[in-house]
Amino acid sequence: MGDASDDYDLILVGGGLAAGLIAWRLALDRPDLRVAIVEQEGRIGGNHTWSFFDSDLEDEDRAWLAPAVAHRWSEGHEVYFPARSRALETPYNSMTSERLHDALAPLLGDRLITGEAVVVETTGVTLADQRRVTARGVIDARGPKPTRSLDLGWQNFVGRTVRLTEPHGLTRPTIMDATVRQYGAYRFVYLLPFDARTVMIEDTYYADTPALDREALSGRIDAYIRSRGWTVEAVVGEEQGILPIALDGDIDAFWAEEMTVARAGLWAGLFHPVTGYSLPDAVRLARLVAASDDLSSEGLRRLTEMHSKATWADRAFYRLLNRMLFRAAEPEQRWRVFQRFYGLPESLVRRFYAGHNTTLDKLRLLAGKPPVPVGKALQQLRESGQGSRP
Repeated sequence: MGDASDDYDLILVGGGLAAGLIAWRLALDRPDLRVAIVEQEGRIGGNHTWSFFDSDLEDEDRAWLAPAVAHRWSEGHEVYFPARSRALETPYNSMTSERLHDALAPLLGDRLITGEAVVVETTGVTLADQRRVTARGVIDARGPKPTRSLDLGWQNFVGRTVRLTEPHGLTRPTIMDATVRQYGAYRFVYLLPFDARTVMIEDTYYADTPALDREALSGRIDAYIRSRGWTVEAVVGEEQGILPIALDGDIDAFWAEEMTVARAGLWAGLFHPVTGYSLPDAVRLARLVAASDDLSSEGLRRLTEMHSKATWADRAFYRLLNRMLFRAAEPEQRWRVFQRFYGLPESLVRRFYAGHNTTLDKLRLLAGKPPVPVGKALQQLRESGQGSRP
């Protein structure tokens, strides 16, 4: 427990996925702790949908998260490319911010603090209205900040959930429909059929910059809907995102940019380097924090920094693949990399998304004629920046 003078044992700054899962796991494992979340909007999770494959998580973690999972497609998922279409059997799941909030808010009660954190220190948080809340431990989970230490590409998207006038005919998610026009990046459309007439349509780009033209992407979603012969009865929801894709970088310098409090989520570099998926990493960090004997700010800083750096080192191969994608492939031809990837065994694909590929998998991924210019591919194999050796 914290000192009598502390308001809380732990303050999580930012109410996104990473903070929410840490608070949830602590409520389950250590309900005696006084854990608070400071969130500007006063709701957990913002306006997001987070998805994962069954194979990304252990069974016990999928069971814990089940109340926040709005949809599970046990029949698997599909992908579409100009020269390959494929159905894969691995079940797929989507968690929504609404479900996450509904699961966690009752556990927090008045420990979900509405306010903007303007000063975050190891001893507590000062809010914009000058309120001060103190704690023995503080974790900053407010999302990514600009950094010079990491070399990043970007996954930019706009998603729209619509209810159609007639059934859409989809039986399972489409993870990638890359048969669409590319527009100078690797573009694909992502489809989540929530019921017979409700579907989320997400227009996604693996792009060189984090620029997101919402109006243009919205128009392309309109065009895609027309191309499927669908007619919209109502718009149910909309969301957008700009996710980092890790190519290279200096993880030590990244952590040295801000030397005090612990970090979580994207601000800790905890996301799949290729896909941008962050939920499995958020689950692992929540488990790690909940099991820690030292929840002081200093102990949490050591814990989260060491975990982030170890994860970064373990994923050097995935950053190599990203450099192949972004630096060896022409933007309009990046789809060829994923088309080839989806011709590999489904067991390898599952391990790839989970971030657990074997040495044999890695050789298989690099074997044969690359789907990018050979000279540029060899250059990326030769050039390994700090922390990037496969």
